[in-house]
Amino acid sequence: QVQLVESGGGLVQPGDSLRLSCAASGFTSGYYAIAWFRQAPGKEREGVSCIRSSDDSTFYADSVKGRGTISRDKAKNTVYLQMNSLKPEDTALYYCAAALTSWYGEWRDSYEYDYWGRGTQVTVSS
Repeated sequence: QVQLVESGGGLVQPGDSLRLSCAASGFTSGYYAIAWFRQAPGKEREGVSCIRSSDDSTFYADSVKGRGTISRDKAKNTVYLQMNSLKPEDTALYYCAAALTSWYGEWRDSYEYDYWGRGTQVTVSS
């Protein structure tokens, strides 16, 4: 049974850092890529970052470029998203998602992903 479990969210102040974790399990044939998405109240879901398993290529939304770093620990089957210099506009529910096959569209298209976690809340407020 495939499972993605996010953790690491919380309430932080502007300028702080957080590291989100996505623990993946049950992928008997592996996965093509794991991405982080976020959704704020009243807004559309946004692709934040992605890492491709074949070559560890990474992708970032402009909104987090330079502040976010995605990485993975193969031994732990965990993907991390390090977010620095957090801003109030980063407040959202953060999800990780796994794609089993290569994208037809772009990494940021949510329909490209086959499995989703339940999310972890990140709130940036003073």
